[in-house]
Amino acid sequence: MNTSAFWKATFERMLRTFAQAVLAAMAGDGLGLLDVDWGDALSVGGLGAVAALLTAIVASGGTTGPGITETVATADTPRGPTSI
Repeated sequence: MNTSAFWKATFERMLRTFAQAVLAAMAGDGLGLLDVDWGDALSVGGLGAVAALLTAIVASGGTTGPGITETVATADTPRGPTSI
């Protein structure tokens, strides 16, 4: 939890969760883009992002990633094939 890689991965997870929650709030209303209550949608997204942050912190005990079974990739981490 004390590495920049952990916080980069956690921030990425927070952004993904935020976007997913906002989209879910928009789709849940069944409304068009102009009819969405953006205050409510952004509030739901913010709550999701905070939940992702707290989950990453709580689950970080003993790992280097933001999840229980995750490790953060480093420059030395093997990648899959680069060409097909």
